[in-house]
Amino acid sequence: MRRNIFLGAIAAPLILTLLSACGGSGDDGPSITVYNAQHEELLAELAPAFTKETGIKVKLRNGSDFELANQLVQEGDASPADVFLTENSPAMSLVESKDLFAKLDASTLELVPAQYQAKSGRWMGFTARSTVLVYNKAKVAQSELPTSLLDLAEPKWKGKVSFSPTGADFQAIVSAVLELEGKAATEQWLAGLKANGTVYQGNNVVLKEVNAGTIDTGVIYHYYWYRDQQESGANSDASALHFFGDKDPGAFLSVSGAGVLKASKHQSDAQKFVNFLASVDGQQALADSYALEYPLNPDVELGRGVRPLAELDPPVVDVSSLNGPEVISMLQDAGFL
Repeated sequence: MRRNIFLGAIAAPLILTLLSACGGSGDDGPSITVYNAQHEELLAELAPAFTKETGIKVKLRNGSDFELANQLVQEGDASPADVFLTENSPAMSLVESKDLFAKLDASTLELVPAQYQAKSGRWMGFTARSTVLVYNKAKVAQSELPTSLLDLAEPKWKGKVSFSPTGADFQAIVSAVLELEGKAATEQWLAGLKANGTVYQGNNVVLKEVNAGTIDTGVIYHYYWYRDQQESGANSDASALHFFGDKDPGAFLSVSGAGVLKASKHQSDAQKFVNFLASVDGQQALADSYALEYPLNPDVELGRGVRPLAELDPPVVDVSSLNGPEVISMLQDAGFL
């Protein structure tokens, strides 16, 4: 029987990094609990900056997108969480579908363009990552690069493309293809990738193998390559990035979401935290961090040698509509999970 990754009952407690069991106010001052599926290293930089600015401490429970989303669904109104953060947006949509988010403050929503927010105003993106094709420069000429992500399902790419389908990153990309192209076209594309592609466990592995020439190309997000370039270039110097354009599904921008839980007992402090993430100060801290993800507040530029957000040409996608459970089902049917 197919395992239901999203909505099945969780038989055992999640293995989480728990800095404290709950948020609240006490002798040590106010605090909030954040269920964090974004990178731990990023929140290790952003949370102290928020505390320094507001005096509100941040207690983190770290896990993956759908581990924590399922945990929130299971806990419901009894959840100790005040804020939920994700790497990609489909997990936000799952939690929103259970009516677990409060409306974000209008002053917070106005900090980020509407295209990166849920239409309901109950959660918003605070950082983004661009889909790219990393390619080995010795094995693929620029003139040979595909014009569309969908081209990778064609027979000429057999044995030349790789990806990591078990991760939330690739699943978010598939959710965008589904939204933009429809179910039949997405199923056909996945079948082509299954025939053509090599599966690796993790985007860093994809990057490393493309750089080594083991495989010609790989579907990843932009920041994996740029981070390696800034660190040493050991796993990226023999490769380059191909940014798709013309609003192709391959130019999809996946947003990391932030929302305040309706059941939070610390609504004001939780709202302040999400506001900080989208504010100039919070977004500048993001831009200065190791992450190399795109700030979404238009008053803050990432810089640092990363291709500017303004130069990208992503498709228009309703972030509220990206359907994680259906994508998981399609990936299982295609034989990837």
